Formats: sequence, structure tokens, C-alpha cells
Amino acid sequence: MNWKITYYNLSVQQEILSFPKTLLARYLRMTDLMLKFGAHLGEPHTKAMKGGLLELRLKGQEGIARVFYCTIVGKEIVMLHSIIKKQQKTPLKDLRIAQLRLVEIKNER
Repeated sequence: MNWKITYYNLSVQQEILSFPKTLLARYLRMTDLMLKFGAHLGEPHTKAMKGGLLELRLKGQEGIARVFYCTIVGKEIVMLHSIIKKQQKTPLKDLRIAQLRLVEIKNER
């Protein structure tokens, strides 16, 4: 059975699909691999974080982006939040948004 990708909400999907061209191309390539092989592609492509949160690490000509996601039983990947990085560290505000959404998704299921 192949994996399935869903989005926390329509806004998250629209933000990701509005990434600059090379970041979007990278996202589409990585998610294609995730659909076939699962949520954990390994570094430098994906990285596990605390509490079941994972990040998809994208790099392109326009910069660096991160898409935070989680996995749900039944081979479902839920994209929770995305950012285009403007500094070395991921802003805590964005990390908290992803963590809160993760808790909400886990409690719903």
C-alpha cells in the first residue's frame, strides 16, 4: 500500500504550492518519493524532531524552506506548516505552530 499526503488545512496547501519555482519543484520531487517509500527519506531530505514532528528540508536557488509534517496510522502524511527560512535557525513561533497542529491532529485521530 502506498502512502497518502494530506494537509492540515487549505491554507497550508496553498502556502506550499506558492513556493518559488525551484523550492516547489524540490517539494514535488520529495513528496513523490515519500508517496512511494514513506515519510522518512533520511537526512538531508527529512529530519525527525521531538514528539513525532518531522521536517522536510528543501533547498533551491531561491533559498531554503521547511515543511513540518507528521505521520498517521494507515500510511498518511499530514503537512502541518511551512516556512521559507530567512535565518539560520527555525523561528520558535513557526516551530510552535507545527507542534500545536501536531497535537491537534493526534487528538482528533
